[in-house]
Amino acid sequence: MERFMMFNDRTIDSFLVMQLADLAQTLARSRHWKVEFAAHSGVHPNRRILYVSQLWDGYPPPNKEAAMKSDVVLRLVGTYRHTDRLAVRSFRRTADPHPFSKLSKQLFTFAEDLRLETICEQERPGVKRWFRMRRRLYRHYFLQQWQANRTRGAWADQFLAAMYLRLTADSPLDDAPLAPMADETVQMRLETLWPQCFDVSSTAEAADWTWAVIDLMEGVLPQDMINTYTSLPIVEDEGEEAATTLQDLKRTDPLENSDVLSDADGEAKRQVLPTWHRETSRTGGSFLRFELERGSRTSMLGDGARPGGDHDQALAIVQGISRPTEKNEYGLEAQTVLSETPPFGSGAPYGEVNRQAKLVLLPPSPPSPAHLVQYHAKQAVVAPYRKRLVRIMERWLERERSAWRTNLPAGRLRKQLVPFFTDERPRLFYKKGEPARRFDAVFGLLVDCSASMYDKMEETKTGLVLCHEVLKTLRVPHQIVGFWEDANEATASRQPNYLQLAVAFHRSLERSSGAAILQLEPHEDNRDGLAIRWMTEQLLKRPEAQKVLLVFSDGEPAAYGYEQNGIIDTHEAVVEARRRGIEVVNLFLGPGADDEQTRRTIENIYGRFRVFVPHAGELPDRLLPLLKMWLQKSL
Repeated sequence: MERFMMFNDRTIDSFLVMQLADLAQTLARSRHWKVEFAAHSGVHPNRRILYVSQLWDGYPPPNKEAAMKSDVVLRLVGTYRHTDRLAVRSFRRTADPHPFSKLSKQLFTFAEDLRLETICEQERPGVKRWFRMRRRLYRHYFLQQWQANRTRGAWADQFLAAMYLRLTADSPLDDAPLAPMADETVQMRLETLWPQCFDVSSTAEAADWTWAVIDLMEGVLPQDMINTYTSLPIVEDEGEEAATTLQDLKRTDPLENSDVLSDADGEAKRQVLPTWHRETSRTGGSFLRFELERGSRTSMLGDGARPGGDHDQALAIVQGISRPTEKNEYGLEAQTVLSETPPFGSGAPYGEVNRQAKLVLLPPSPPSPAHLVQYHAKQAVVAPYRKRLVRIMERWLERERSAWRTNLPAGRLRKQLVPFFTDERPRLFYKKGEPARRFDAVFGLLVDCSASMYDKMEETKTGLVLCHEVLKTLRVPHQIVGFWEDANEATASRQPNYLQLAVAFHRSLERSSGAAILQLEPHEDNRDGLAIRWMTEQLLKRPEAQKVLLVFSDGEPAAYGYEQNGIIDTHEAVVEARRRGIEVVNLFLGPGADDEQTRRTIENIYGRFRVFVPHAGELPDRLLPLLKMWLQKSL
């Protein structure tokens, strides 16, 4: 599917991201740290998130990798362990209302980072080459900024760039003029002040040095900086400084009015409050949400009791897994089987980014007469391919069964005894071939049912019918499942992901099975990592030795909150499956297989175990060698 517009269309190198994540978790000695990309480098200690700067994306891969790794080391070895958070917080409170807020914050960050780089190189000598590359790229970048800001007259930006070039210069000849706009007295004081940055030994001293420079330049610079090149290294949420106490949780907001209703009549007033509006146009599942901040005080007590029901979601604090109710208000979900859904509170069994994803397994429904007719037509199309592969495998099995193994140290004595007289250690025995064995293999086939598969679904179904017919003929159990995410129902707290079971393991070898494959249709989004982890669980329950997982897809995963993390999560799911003995192969369908960026993305996810099929009509020819290889390995 061609994209009409692309904003910030940056390709994520999943291997590099996993290297950065492994490096961060190793340095932090904790598996709970995550690596994310942001405009500037920083660390969020409470959330255990390390932010890598996107500034390095435009550089060649070796330089980019070294610079990103320097971000990880600087923030975890330096900032996380050697930066005084209270000093940073105090500096932030002072700098926020200051007229030169941007300049003071960025100058303080440069001073603190240069101090921490020295500490990191002392504690980890092996990272010196990363920091050398970091300074070289930064110096080239700020040299361009210094020249550009001098041309446009942005004095504060020019001063910051000149200060970084001066602090990181290797030779006096590389010095850039710090403040050519200032008079001679200020320049002399500045020449005395800037070398004191090398003497700071704590975060508080870096802050004092920064304020000394700002006080000197405040009367010279006409205004604050225009651009933002970096930010404070410690990232905090708004309001994080104020600790939440138990009294805050039990707080009751006062009413906006303080009048009292008289209950002289002794009867309660009844009022109907309609709750429908255009955002809740669906008839089921709507309820009233309200906050008691307006109204009048009464002497009535809420002692009335009534029988509760499953639909009382507004008053439920912990409801657990959603289940069909007696009123059937859940539409499609009321007809699904939810036994495969992980229990509530079990963590994130399908990955941290899939914590809010809810699995909905749709059982196969009886095929319609139209589907039966279409299935018979596709059977006729794939019949030559099926017969060819089955004939090849049967011949190979017969050769294995009838072939004699000779030159063995034990067995039946053969007739040719010449090696007894010529060889020092003769092997004079042979054995007949073993009887034919069944294929000890099981297959799982995942089908991307996202909207981008709209123009490829028919050819994909042809390939699925071929796989099903071949495996059924050779008596190899398999399961075919389509997956997608409902984009219309996805929210930040719940993302329903549907798994449509077309062919189940226990029915895959039946003669009447297979027509349900034609029930697979394109829907909305796809969350590949979640589907791969679920199918991995199903394959691990099987007793067969050879386990193969085929993923029929046409590109990158895309779902709610899954844009940046989708490639990484899918790659992690593939790696986990392979570590557990499952062969995972992607079959990429569509004309995008010729695009270099797309091929690189798929290779980042699946490595070398991927097959590009530019035209879906070529799918049978690409599948036959793969099926033959896996079936032979299963014996």
